[in-house]
Amino acid sequence: MSSISIRSLQTMKEQQQKFAVLTAYDATFAQLAADAGVEVLLVGDSLGMVLQGRDSTLPVSVTDMAYHTACVARGNAKATRPALIMTDLPFMSYGTLEQGLASAREVMQAGAHMVKVEGDDWLVPLVETLARQGVPVCAHLGLTPQSVNKFGGYRVQGRDEAKATAMIEHAVALANAGADLILLECVPSELAARITAAVTVPVIGIGAGSDTDAQVLVMHDMLGLNTGHTPKFVKNFMIDGRNVQDAFKAYAEAVRAGEFPAPEHGFSA
Repeated sequence: MSSISIRSLQTMKEQQQKFAVLTAYDATFAQLAADAGVEVLLVGDSLGMVLQGRDSTLPVSVTDMAYHTACVARGNAKATRPALIMTDLPFMSYGTLEQGLASAREVMQAGAHMVKVEGDDWLVPLVETLARQGVPVCAHLGLTPQSVNKFGGYRVQGRDEAKATAMIEHAVALANAGADLILLECVPSELAARITAAVTVPVIGIGAGSDTDAQVLVMHDMLGLNTGHTPKFVKNFMIDGRNVQDAFKAYAEAVRAGEFPAPEHGFSA
């Protein structure tokens, strides 16, 4: 079976078929997730918290991201149907075009197929430049964890109409600049539906309702391994006697069937 590509995901959006995204940080879990049918593996800077024990994503370095990307790539290569690997560019690693290009080069050479960056339309020049250089990009809008100090905490974004309208405009601008995917985190479900309809590229949601083209969760959360606060948008799939691969498969199937997320996992305006 052929591996998942950006074109695969675009075709799924056009055919109104949902796909599943899951974080992965090592070879073993990457292969298990891909073999269970997860289409996209996100090497997230969330590794700072779930692997390194940090209290935010901010201390994570590009070197950290490249190391874990290489681990994921080796495991993914052994899967029956390799997934697309998307890697976060960490905090302050793309403040300038030169930084962004260097950071993208490092993680792409480590095995990523796409990079993810957090921000709004200030990212347009970077997205355009990366696209010209052949680097696929996912633009992350809404609650962007690298800006947690600016937001004053982990808060739902886009609840008033002015901010909702601005987020739609930012998504369109980023897609027009060459972003291949949009990721929305912790935004009202109705706003996520509006953005998904407004852009032609696939939209991934986390805490963004069920009308996006795809869903993503942190692996540790969906396996019930989180030791602190459990976000509203999380569901534990490690139940009913499932093993890890069964949980991954159940998650992927629930996303594709539109059964996850349920209304209780989303936010209102």
